[in-house]
Amino acid sequence: MAVLDWMATHQAAVVAIAGAVMAVAATAHVLVVPRLPRSAAGWLALIWLSPILGPVLYVLLGINRIERKAASLRAEAGAPDDAPGEPAPPPVALDGAPHLAALASAGDRVIRRALAPGNRVEPLVDGDEAFPAMLEAIAGARASVTLLSYLFDGDEVGQRFVDALAAARARGVEVRVLIDAAGVRYHRPRASDLLRRAGVPVALFLPIRRAFPRYWNLRNHRKVLVVDGVRAFTGGVNVRRHHWLALSPPEPVHDLHFALEGPVVAQLQRVFVDDWEFTTGEHLHGAPWFAPLASCGEVAARVITEGPDDESDPLPWTILTALAVARHRVRVVTPYFLPDPPFVAGLEVAALRGVTVDVVIPERTNFGFVDAAVRGGLWQLQDHGVRIWRTPAPFDHAKLMTVDGQWTLLGSANWDPRSMRLNFELDVEAYDAALTARVDALIDARIARAARFDRAELDQRSRLRRLADGAANVIQPYL
Repeated sequence: MAVLDWMATHQAAVVAIAGAVMAVAATAHVLVVPRLPRSAAGWLALIWLSPILGPVLYVLLGINRIERKAASLRAEAGAPDDAPGEPAPPPVALDGAPHLAALASAGDRVIRRALAPGNRVEPLVDGDEAFPAMLEAIAGARASVTLLSYLFDGDEVGQRFVDALAAARARGVEVRVLIDAAGVRYHRPRASDLLRRAGVPVALFLPIRRAFPRYWNLRNHRKVLVVDGVRAFTGGVNVRRHHWLALSPPEPVHDLHFALEGPVVAQLQRVFVDDWEFTTGEHLHGAPWFAPLASCGEVAARVITEGPDDESDPLPWTILTALAVARHRVRVVTPYFLPDPPFVAGLEVAALRGVTVDVVIPERTNFGFVDAAVRGGLWQLQDHGVRIWRTPAPFDHAKLMTVDGQWTLLGSANWDPRSMRLNFELDVEAYDAALTARVDALIDARIARAARFDRAELDQRSRLRRLADGAANVIQPYL
């Protein structure tokens, strides 16, 4: 009783002691867990400048609770990244670009998936080409359909997918749908509710619980559709009306998706299977989820996954290696351009070596504070020959990279800290001159309607704008 009375009369001291204990405990965790120095310094500053709020935010946002669970599931499953029973693909000969063999070799070490030859990869422009192709594939499904999406709205486009998936289910096709728990909240009615009412098995990745939202900052940004284990779609397109420009959406979004066939489809299916098991505990293996996959094209490809469950950082290392081996031309298309210092250095070094480096970004994104952060960091790339192009509206959401007309990187990841450290992302690296030529043509079309960004525009900003842009860029590691 005396202790309680003392606490009641010395509330300020109690709060101070509690704050100090929390700050010390959080500091110890920051220093013990390996992380980038800049990130650690930022957390330490927040913890000690706000001894109560800082530790609470660190517990909610700064602790990786995902990697241990994912590693446990991978050990239990014991499944390889390729379809069960399939032999490893033979080594790939890169006759058209022997200097890219170093990139492929680095990928063998950091990606831990085999580079699979014999694939066909077809670009699909906007939802106008992607959605009809995806719906047609679902309508023709005979064995299985797996769909993973960050955003899945319950709008008219989402309803078409719900109807197609329900019809497939009614035909006896095995269907599984995985939606990010944050992404499903962007629209009402929620697509997950529509799917459940239609009898389609659906799960939410890392549900957000109000009492203690431990995972709300770690989101699954991947987009994958696999039909019958033989045909797949991936890229940047979410299931929502914004991407179908022919419907005249109020907020139109340009994007790019890809249809894939061949051995790489097994790797895409494996990603869905792992994410589904991580979420639900159900292990999908063998038929009807996987099927024999024959060579059907000239593209050598493999899947690259990035996420907080894997600290080996395969995607950043792949990008940095691609910049290092480039000889002639590098092109990057990204909606959110907030590169970490190693990427800035990689782009600048490539340009200094005489490589033509083009970065294509939107004139405006869908987030004003991101635009400010982008402007606050562009000065780093203006003095060494990196060309920045800004495309007018509609907002361009595509994520692409090409090197020397021979190598293409496509998928869901943006050039920002969130994609490289916090989100679960999926990209595909593809070695093929014909495919890269088609992607480069799409990039050429973007550059043709873009305005080149120059240093004078930065210098002409008002002091208030410079202050706002600089402040936004300082916090860009947390965007």
